[in-house]
Amino acid sequence: MNTATRHPIQLAIQGASCQGCVRKIRASLADLVSDPEQVTVDLDQQRVTLPEATDAEAAAQRVTDAGYPARPVEAQAGETLTIRGASCQGCVKKIREAVTPLVNAADDIDVDLASQTVTLPAGIDAEEAVQRISDAGYPAQRADAVDNGEADSGPPEPATSAATSPQDRSSSGSHADDSEIHLSITGATCASCVRTIETAMQRVPGVTEARMNLADLTATAQGHASADALIQAISSAGYGASEIHDQEAVDDEKEAASRKEYRTLLIKMAVGLGLGLPLMAWGLFGGTMAVTGDTRIGWLIVGAVTLAVLVLAGGHYFTGAWKAFRHHNANMDTLIALGTGTAWLYSMGVVLAPELLPEAARHVYFEASAMIIGLINLGQALELRARGRTSQAIRRLLDLRARTARVIRDGQEVDIPVEEVQVGDNFRVRPGEKVPVDAVVVEGESRIDESMLTGEPMPVNKAKDDEVSAGTINSSGALVCQATRVGSETALAQIIQLVKKAQGEKPPIGRLADRISAIFVPTILLIAIAAALVWYNVGPAPAAAHMLVAATTVLIIACPCALGLATPMSVMVGVGKAAEHGILIRQGEALQLAGQLDTVVLDKTGTITEGKPRVTQLVPADGVSENELLGLAAGLEQHSEHPLAQAILTAADERRVERFSSSGFEALNGQGVTAQADGQTLRLGNRRWLESEGVDLSGLSDAAEAISNDAGTPLFLARDAQALGVIGVADRIKDDSKAAIARMTDQGIRVVMLTGDVEASARAIARQVGIDEVHANVLPEDKASIVKQLRDEGRRVAMVGDGINDAPALAAADVGFAIGAGTDVAIESASITLMRSSLQGVTDAIEISRATVRNIRQNLLGAFAYNSLGVPIAAGILYPVWGILMSPILAGAAMSLSSVTVVSNANRLRFFKPVKHQEAS
Repeated sequence: MNTATRHPIQLAIQGASCQGCVRKIRASLADLVSDPEQVTVDLDQQRVTLPEATDAEAAAQRVTDAGYPARPVEAQAGETLTIRGASCQGCVKKIREAVTPLVNAADDIDVDLASQTVTLPAGIDAEEAVQRISDAGYPAQRADAVDNGEADSGPPEPATSAATSPQDRSSSGSHADDSEIHLSITGATCASCVRTIETAMQRVPGVTEARMNLADLTATAQGHASADALIQAISSAGYGASEIHDQEAVDDEKEAASRKEYRTLLIKMAVGLGLGLPLMAWGLFGGTMAVTGDTRIGWLIVGAVTLAVLVLAGGHYFTGAWKAFRHHNANMDTLIALGTGTAWLYSMGVVLAPELLPEAARHVYFEASAMIIGLINLGQALELRARGRTSQAIRRLLDLRARTARVIRDGQEVDIPVEEVQVGDNFRVRPGEKVPVDAVVVEGESRIDESMLTGEPMPVNKAKDDEVSAGTINSSGALVCQATRVGSETALAQIIQLVKKAQGEKPPIGRLADRISAIFVPTILLIAIAAALVWYNVGPAPAAAHMLVAATTVLIIACPCALGLATPMSVMVGVGKAAEHGILIRQGEALQLAGQLDTVVLDKTGTITEGKPRVTQLVPADGVSENELLGLAAGLEQHSEHPLAQAILTAADERRVERFSSSGFEALNGQGVTAQADGQTLRLGNRRWLESEGVDLSGLSDAAEAISNDAGTPLFLARDAQALGVIGVADRIKDDSKAAIARMTDQGIRVVMLTGDVEASARAIARQVGIDEVHANVLPEDKASIVKQLRDEGRRVAMVGDGINDAPALAAADVGFAIGAGTDVAIESASITLMRSSLQGVTDAIEISRATVRNIRQNLLGAFAYNSLGVPIAAGILYPVWGILMSPILAGAAMSLSSVTVVSNANRLRFFKPVKHQEAS
């Protein structure tokens, strides 16, 4: 390799996470770079940029020796692509997986979220990479195409949070940034409608992803298109749309509209059946449905009344069919309108010109038209009522919100609307009241019921400086709290937003219905025409009557309502059920994959254990007292926020030990901390690191081994090369970790523990909770590698963690579970967040996932089986053998029943309960 390049040198590194890492990297390069400030370290992209003419190989070796594995990156290594829509580590994972078949390793692909670019290794087919990344949902193009003005929509906008609040949008509906636009949809009735609307939205320039939820009649578009453009596209496709600015107001309006529509459908049902039932009874009990000279006037009147019924009770189907036709589409309305309209037209033809048909074919089907309209309206009314039950979880979350807050201003307590509470306001919460906004307790002590947020049934003690969340209930004493987050920033508001978003997601299993719906209605129309031709040409007399019955029955029975509802109904209930148990599912794909997991990888600290370690042993070396050992360690750790540091500081405070002063503090990732005191170097960390620095720890080996065997972590303290002692720090295992791991094992799941702790301590914890497979002394960058290795073995892997160092592993896993009490980085990198810090949430999520996917499969199987069996029978396949030809009335009842069945089956999930904790213990 040419080590003296004319371009700035870049190194790809691993494991750098803080400014201490930056300082150590710069120090390691001191003999190669004259000015350390010329070394730029990008922690987000894990890149080191060096001045030109630097020896890249030597620099990489020095950085690696400093504890951050490094390799040179050619300045012109490969082509750069521009992308749109990537906003998180999950997006990075998908992009890398899409291009991985073209490269040696996914890590060779550099995805920069800030600039929305992907840099490929040298020798990669850029065009194929563009296609693969675009197919993965992130529209891509070559950077030189953008530079030359060939891009059709301009350079990509920087990615922003997907959860852009409505307040951040302009009133004109313009969205300049890459965000989500939420729309309320009207006029959609089936899977074909969903397909049409999603296709219309995807054709709008700037849209990176579009999806519609038939269950709650909403649509979401991601990208930087304007809401006006999306609404226009949907309108052009024949449907109505409006932007959702105030979700609460929209929900209230929808609930009121649903009640009104339910009553309207019942009235229309009564109108249809009011005519259809007497006509059907007339035919069943001896009356003739044939037209004769004596009955023509009577049937003409009945035909006119039937037309009125079609207009009054079924007009919306004909209107919808006409809109679809005008926009070159076909949907459920098309099939209903064709079926009932054809039956009425044929009957009126018989009445007006009976001489044109053989006597045997002079049969009217007015009762079929009226009955079908009545039965379909009845089915939609029952479906609407059952559909309302699917969103009960969201309604319960919405009901948690307090309407008012008792704010303390100028010494007076005043009740104000919760929307007027501002950050910094003090307010009082009396026993039995809801906490109005997120806050911190400034006065009082009580127990707070957080069950609806976390799924944890036991109230939690709260005292001064403890945090409380909006929507939780004060069980006992009075509290005075100070508002920290209000409005859409509260935890409850974020949870509601996440649940709503996840309910609109579409898991992979639902895409099968999407593909079928694209061709479903046109296929049914062709089958109906084919059936009519067969009956007319080779069927028995009266051929025209049999032709009409077969074609009408095929059109009516095949309406794709059930197909369109099969997936979204189950997803809405499943995501809501998970939220009830304190599980926030962020991605539809995760809802499906969680049930397929066969391996769960657990971080130790904060995941299996409480993450609040305490000092258990002090073993000073000869000539050093316990107080001196603890005082030096506390003086060193007072600059750190690590949990182990807090344990040492707490111990020093409890013993009233004075902290020694120190300066030049530096934290070394996965190794320890160092600082200067009285001109000497203090080091506190693990054995491997201190011994690599030349410290002899042999005299402390027995004490360290005893600490490790007792599930503690030994921290060695040294001054220059002198060992001063070892401090034992232990982290208490969470009460239900053992039971949760037992549940995983009972489910046939392989459980693996990853930790940076020493081997003996890690295995002691593992023995106590029942884990056989342990990887100890693991550096942060190695966690993702182990997860990837397990996936390469063909296993479905979940990673559970709570720290910044877990984020890469969470993103690398099939499903990442972030402990809700963990860091924001971990939560953003995970596809599922556990609101309570318990591993029981993992097994609950797995069971809920399996139940939801099973429910979706039942719905899809029922919908497919219904159409697969119903359409051939409706076409008359049983007639040659048993002489059976299905009535259009029966087809209408069956079609309505199929939708009601799917919705009712989805609602069964509301009664699902994961295995109780005590049953697994």
